[in-house]
Amino acid sequence: MRKDSFYRLLHHSIDAQERFRQRWEAFNDDTTVQIDEQTMKEVLSALEEKLRNNYPFFHPRYAGQMLKPPHEIAIAAYLMAMQINPNNHALDGGPATAAMEIEVVQQLAQMFGYTEHLGHLTSNGTIANLEALWISKSIHPEKAIAYSSSAHYTHKRMCEVIGTKHVCLDSFDNIEEDILRHGIGTIVVTIGTTALGKIEPLHDILPIAKKYGVRIHADCAYGGFFMLLAHDQEPIIAHHAFLMLKECDSITVDPHKHGLQPYGCGCVIFKNPEVGKFYKHDSPYTYFTSHELHLGEISLECSRPGAAAAALWATLQCFPLQPHNGLGAILRKTRAAALQWSDQLTKNSTLCEFVKPELDIVTYFPRTKKFTATEVTKCTANVFRHLMNHPTHPLYLATVTVDSHSIQTHYPEFVVDAPTTTIFRSVLMKPEHKDFVNTLLNEIEMAIKIH
Repeated sequence: MRKDSFYRLLHHSIDAQERFRQRWEAFNDDTTVQIDEQTMKEVLSALEEKLRNNYPFFHPRYAGQMLKPPHEIAIAAYLMAMQINPNNHALDGGPATAAMEIEVVQQLAQMFGYTEHLGHLTSNGTIANLEALWISKSIHPEKAIAYSSSAHYTHKRMCEVIGTKHVCLDSFDNIEEDILRHGIGTIVVTIGTTALGKIEPLHDILPIAKKYGVRIHADCAYGGFFMLLAHDQEPIIAHHAFLMLKECDSITVDPHKHGLQPYGCGCVIFKNPEVGKFYKHDSPYTYFTSHELHLGEISLECSRPGAAAAALWATLQCFPLQPHNGLGAILRKTRAAALQWSDQLTKNSTLCEFVKPELDIVTYFPRTKKFTATEVTKCTANVFRHLMNHPTHPLYLATVTVDSHSIQTHYPEFVVDAPTTTIFRSVLMKPEHKDFVNTLLNEIEMAIKIH
């Protein structure tokens, strides 16, 4: 972040609240809420010290999990709105931010190709997926919800929460047979799996699902914003699945991942607005200053921060949902970083690529002298600790456990002496990663040679 300009943005957000308050007569804060400035400074200093126990998510040397700070425009906008503290449960809980939420959700729906929709922001992707599955159960109460073994574990949990039948599929290769065997009413297709960033074959599943009247829910929590790259003449992603998202019954996407937002900001969108009837409730204490449909009538969550809508609205003003500008330009760099990383691994004698990256998540492992599952796991753990604890230039990676036989499929000489193998996984979700690929790979390679 640019320190001087960021300070000015924050001051602008604070001054905006002062101008807002000047519209009403002044009053003194009650003595019960007054704290002297020195006490607050001391508390904040203590907080600063506690927060040192964190990893540098902002830095390209952090190439681990799906984590990065929000953009400064999102922080400043959140701060501005947070001082009002609107509740987007209903229009009079936050009329301005409710309108912003409707606007940004419409932009997201249009990005996916929906011509009409019903949707809202959520606190995270888990709640967004919960709502989509709940609607699916409401429409097909006696049928099962199916998801792949690569899907996020939240789908199994949420099916248990709503008390519906569910089935985990090893693959979608026999989906027509599975629909008939298990009585499937909804299929969850993940566009950007958490572990590998895999794009599941929506374009193959969808025609079969339509044939049997099966709903499709697309979990795009991580990969959704890559939709911006799908319309290129020569796409740098597997675009076929993305181009079919407009045919899905529901979609979830997390702006707090590739949308530059602070946690938590998720989103659920339905293709058919008529699903709103399942949310209908009659509350005697809900806000009624407007006869328009309010967001509380189309959400399982009640209280939701209006500041999240304000932050996303401001961000999309600065980074529009365009393929070559705004967010699209950022995603091109994260995707390019993954492709560059993959290309470098093909020329590397120390590191092996596990699978080709489909988004911006790369997976790889050391080629040990004894090329066995046990030795690779051991070396991965040692290098992981060594890099993270380096005294001057620590490097932060992540790991993932995979089926050892899946490695042997790509590397026949690999010896399966354990059922699973722990390998490296790096999420290159910062555009700055593109210029850091060689540095990161060189340091990983040097650490492997030591161990």
